[in-house]
Amino acid sequence: MPDRHRKLINDPDKLISDLVEGMVSAHPGLLCVEGTTGRAIVARNGPRPGKVGIVVGGGSGHEPAFAGYVGKGLADAAPLGNIFASPSPTQIMDAGFAADRGAGVLFLYGNYTGDVMNFDMAAEALAEHGVTARSFVVTDDIASAPVNNSEERRGIAGDFFVFKVAGAAADQGLSLDEVEAATARANAATRTMGVALSACILPQTGRPNFDLPVGQMEIGMGIHGEPGIERVAAESADAVADRLLIPILNELSLATGDRVAVLVNGLGSTSLLELYLLHRRVATQLADRKVDIHHSWVGEYCTSLDMEGASISLMRLDEDLQDWLDHPCETPALKVGQSQVVAQTPRTPTPARARCDSETAINRDTLKTDGEMGPREFMGMMRSGAVAIFAARDQLCVLDGAIGDGDHGITMEIGWKAVLDALDATDPDLPISETCDRIAETFLSAVGASAGPLYASAFKTAGQAISDRWNLDAISLAWWFDGLAQGIATRGHTNLGEKTMLDAWRPAADAALKHAKKGSSVAACLSAASKAARDGSKATAQMRSAKGRSKKLGARVLGHIDPGAASAAILIAAWAKHCTTLHTFAKN
Repeated sequence: MPDRHRKLINDPDKLISDLVEGMVSAHPGLLCVEGTTGRAIVARNGPRPGKVGIVVGGGSGHEPAFAGYVGKGLADAAPLGNIFASPSPTQIMDAGFAADRGAGVLFLYGNYTGDVMNFDMAAEALAEHGVTARSFVVTDDIASAPVNNSEERRGIAGDFFVFKVAGAAADQGLSLDEVEAATARANAATRTMGVALSACILPQTGRPNFDLPVGQMEIGMGIHGEPGIERVAAESADAVADRLLIPILNELSLATGDRVAVLVNGLGSTSLLELYLLHRRVATQLADRKVDIHHSWVGEYCTSLDMEGASISLMRLDEDLQDWLDHPCETPALKVGQSQVVAQTPRTPTPARARCDSETAINRDTLKTDGEMGPREFMGMMRSGAVAIFAARDQLCVLDGAIGDGDHGITMEIGWKAVLDALDATDPDLPISETCDRIAETFLSAVGASAGPLYASAFKTAGQAISDRWNLDAISLAWWFDGLAQGIATRGHTNLGEKTMLDAWRPAADAALKHAKKGSSVAACLSAASKAARDGSKATAQMRSAKGRSKKLGARVLGHIDPGAASAAILIAAWAKHCTTLHTFAKN
């Protein structure tokens, strides 16, 4: 289509698998793939007995982060998520198993809701297999929260320094506690600010994921396209460098004689010429303050697809941090020092470890069969919801681009495509609770991001709520809806009014239950739930965000509907329409 930007991709559904194949084929001496998901890139010369395993990860689209830092002396493995979306727990577990050599595993990733949920779930699952895994979130982005709430800050290009220190400390044989402490020191000493001059183009849609007029720039932009702290007229390189650098200098309280490491990072479409101009100003400002630069890196180290823009990161050094930065490593994206030559031999894959069957164990002989909706009708309803999500993909991406990273429609499409494939391979007369289990596992494995854990918990809890039934009547359907809302609230640690998908799901569940108690039909309960979800979704436009990436935006989110609530309303509307159509057809 003429309004789409051309991208050098093949099948969008195979984008990440093609990326993995391309990386490994380009660096066969450094990288291999392990695990059943095909998403865990592992260092051939990384994991070794007695060494703490280092796993870094996040969404794709930030290349060379994160898999580009897998190699000897740095990260042992990296699970690759979808574009701008966290890897799923199963993908993370594949990386964790590969990195584990008996001394524990440290997960490192940016401080984003989806990453936190998915990595935490993976750590819990690894513990069941006897693997100690801990998480560390990088919080270097000054623009995303004030200093008194620094634990809420995002992780952006400063990941580079924190990953390097963690990998070096592990390579030197430190214990898990000591590696974690070194990582914390690195994070505390690192600050970053970024600027965007244009939006990035999502490969699947071919369109910008947010609007940034020519001649303006966004200060404090996140690496997923999240809006920053202000939008101003474009300025000169020196003026931009000052805007980014001064807050960093103030927070690090640099004084005469201090030493720093400098990273001037391009976001995907900024020339080296421009990046060197930024570094020129940074070097001048530091020299004026008599602050020494120990080492500088200038180039693309953590990108945002093809966004025009840059970020500046500083790490205030002490003797240990400097030693860890100087420690040799060899990865596709970074080589420091002279790494020891190791004969390249095929890496022995980590033996696959069985994962527990999580489907609800039920006695089918005791299931209640009264009710208007049977397993086949339920599956039909799920399929109708999936089709509606596919049709609304671009609309949902636009909503998300205004206050998030612009990929919500793509994420939901990926999840529901995987669900349709799973339903096609499922017995159409499977009890509804077991179908819910399969949807939960499928969504979690396919999506990652924040939607993966949230929808997995939703369908898991909803299935448990009706595990005594074969067919659903109105009241059991209402309890099923209540399970969906409860699962989302519990996994997301969220409440009504916080501008999340719960603001559509909770009113829908309450409306369904209210009408069911009045003796309404299944179709009538679904219609009521749909209206409540639609109203709840619209109401989020007047809410400030209390969760997720958009929390950082304050009043800038006002006037924008939460994309998660919007997709919930679309799903429920499709379910209601499907059921009403069936009910009308049955009467005729």
